[in-house]
Amino acid sequence: MTRIHVRTLGMALLIALSPIRALASGDAPAFLLVGLDGKTFFTLDGSRNGPNGSDAVGIIDASDEAHPRLVHTLTLDNSVYGPPTNLRVTPDGRLGLVASSVLMHHDGTAWYAHADNRLHVIDLTATPPRLIETVEVGQQPSGISISRTGDLALIANREGRSVTVLSILGSKVRPVATIDVGDEAAAVAFAANGRRAFVAKNKAARIGVLSINGTSVRYEPEYDMPVGAGVYGLDVTPDGTLALTGNTGQEPSDGHADTISVIRADGLRPVVLDHLGIGDTPEALVIAPDGRHAAVSIVRGSSAARGSPGYTPTGAVALLTLSSQSVQMTSQAEAGAVTQGVAFSPSGDYVYVCNYVDRNLGIYRISGDTLIDTGNRLSLPGQPASLAGR
Repeated sequence: MTRIHVRTLGMALLIALSPIRALASGDAPAFLLVGLDGKTFFTLDGSRNGPNGSDAVGIIDASDEAHPRLVHTLTLDNSVYGPPTNLRVTPDGRLGLVASSVLMHHDGTAWYAHADNRLHVIDLTATPPRLIETVEVGQQPSGISISRTGDLALIANREGRSVTVLSILGSKVRPVATIDVGDEAAAVAFAANGRRAFVAKNKAARIGVLSINGTSVRYEPEYDMPVGAGVYGLDVTPDGTLALTGNTGQEPSDGHADTISVIRADGLRPVVLDHLGIGDTPEALVIAPDGRHAAVSIVRGSSAARGSPGYTPTGAVALLTLSSQSVQMTSQAEAGAVTQGVAFSPSGDYVYVCNYVDRNLGIYRISGDTLIDTGNRLSLPGQPASLAGR
């Protein structure tokens, strides 16, 4: 690891790195969004914050899945303080939603995070993609989920202890309600049928259940489920049978093993079936398009100061193999320092992992139930905190 200094991305982030094809009606581009944080830094002496103004959102073209490329950047506030799920692409690939979780405020000689409440809406059909509006949501908006039909979005608000419900009609994204869930909410995920969603209550170490009827959303506290401390990662299988959570533990990067929780999601009353040991600090979790695998970014001790007992210079990425009977970790590969967002390629044949300190995207191929490091790295003009596609 090398010492990281504040760098202003400036106007260079507004330059398209290669031409972007105009989209025909009904076209679904193989775009992913990556959030680039420019104000929080992990160094050998520990983490520190800096001034606002250097964040960006990158648009990645993954049509060549083995060699994704950055095609455009937009200077937009976002943050590593929101979990690595604070952005999403609509199912038709036409809009990108990006939450700005915190902004920094100067107090004496230090910068401190304060909750933001904005959601950026990006038109991915424009050439180049452009910001079309910013709307107000809850306090410290973090994890985002979009329904399969693409007409409803949910945002977990950490400081707001709530979930914001948004309608999507064409390019118009509008908040319609905010639902109190009683605890800090870090992530949210729709069930396959769209009539239920799950919310990660990170400090309470529980998963809450939301019932959905059109744009009407209700929190069902009697269905709360115990998982693990520091739950941030959350996803549901395409067939709706299982939900998985990543539990980072009481203290991230402390050297102690943490867990993945397995939830039977399709019953009248969802229940926790199992807990799977995964290593220190599973930061992000995503399930493949075919539901056969899940990928987990594991920070290990790479976000700790060098003198900490749990310190390690690098993180890892794990592959889980899913069946109706079990979830098993079948492969693990080395990754960079402070692994954050993770995403599958459109086909599910590749896994992409954000290496925050290294400022790049790691690219891994799936062979059977094994992860193979391709050795390819996509360099990025900032620190990648979050990553998601359609």
